[in-house]
This record gives sequence, C-alpha cells and structure tokens, in this order.
Amino acid sequence: MAEHPFRHLDRRAFLKGAVLGAAALAARGALAAKLVPTPPQTAGPFYPDRLPLDTDNDLLLLNDADRPAAGEITWLSGRILDARGNPLRAAVVEIWQVDGNGVYLHAGSGNRKKRDARFQGYGRFLTGQDGAYLFRTIKPVPYGSRTPHIHFAVRMPGMEAFTTQCYVEGEPLNERDGVLGRIADAAERRSVVVPFQAVQGSRTGELEARFDIVLGFTPRA
Repeated sequence: MAEHPFRHLDRRAFLKGAVLGAAALAARGALAAKLVPTPPQTAGPFYPDRLPLDTDNDLLLLNDADRPAAGEITWLSGRILDARGNPLRAAVVEIWQVDGNGVYLHAGSGNRKKRDARFQGYGRFLTGQDGAYLFRTIKPVPYGSRTPHIHFAVRMPGMEAFTTQCYVEGEPLNERDGVLGRIADAAERRSVVVPFQAVQGSRTGELEARFDIVLGFTPRA
C-alpha cells in the first residue's frame, strides 16, 4: 500500500524512542488527570497565502532541490492527544514558520527579497493510531519583535481548526513576547515552551524538539 501523501520521511528509527516514552503520557487514571491542555493561540496574519506545491513533512527539501534550506536542522515531533490523554488518529497537523532569514511564505511578510527559496515554509502530516507526527524543519528564528516560534494547526472532522504556537526554551525574547505573554496560566505557558536539544550522535549538529498538543476536549467521532 502506498504511503499517505502527507507522510514523506522515514520516521521509524526517530520515533521509536519518542513513541515509547509517550506511552506513559497516555496512561489512564491519575497521570491523565495531570495533563495540561495546550492553550490556543492566534494563527497570526502569515498563514501561507499560497501553499507550496510540496506540502509534505520535510520543510528542508522543496520538491527535487539539490540542496536543503539554510538553518539549524530540527526534528520536530510529538503527539496529538485528547483531554483524557488518548492519542488522536487521522488528525492533520500543519506547521508554518519563517525561514532562516526571518521571512514567511506570505506576500505580506517583511524582508521578502531575502526569502530562502529552498525552504518550504509549510508542512503537514496525518497522524496514525499513535497520534504521532514528525517534521524535519529548522530551529525558528525571530520575526520582527516576536520571539522564535512555530505555528501549529490541528484539523479533524467535527471540530474547528485548533491553532497554537511552539516556543524555544531558554530564548531570552520569550520574556517580552506579547503573544506568549498573553497566556495567563503559568502551567499552560510552560507547556508551549520546549527544549531544542542536540540529537545524540549527530555529526551535523541536528536538533530535536518534542511538542505534544493536548486538546482541552474530546473531538466527536
């Protein structure tokens, strides 16, 4: 059977440990009660106004380009969970972000002349039974006065798109970012700030980040 067009990268080796580790997160009982719902955040004005021809989960290689986009290569993974900690199958996960020069895939983005034409700028992935997603992208950089962030949207039948943003742990600009600062609950604010860490054994300085999205409700089947 052909692989779903939203999936592109071979995720088996990379997600093996991540999925096993996340199994505990999906446990019932007391642990499930401790799950912090991911706070919704604005999609912002720069959701792509024209999607690229290539919309898979590898944002570094656009179509048949011979060289990847510039930036710190990052393996971004996680799971989509409902309020009880159950993994959500067949959720479409979308991400979009600026390239290494701080330019969105949008006609209204600043610094358009500096846009990295090799960077896809947008990707999507369809979750399986485990609710897991995986993207290969770059570590985000600032845009204007905004701290580095990656936009997320989760779409499923029977629910409106859920949008939020993911931030880099330890980034000094986080302290004065207006959008991040609007999250009043401290636990919810911490839930969207994640470490971008070196991939063990990588010879090219690759990073990895894990961002689980916990919906504050259970979508209708």
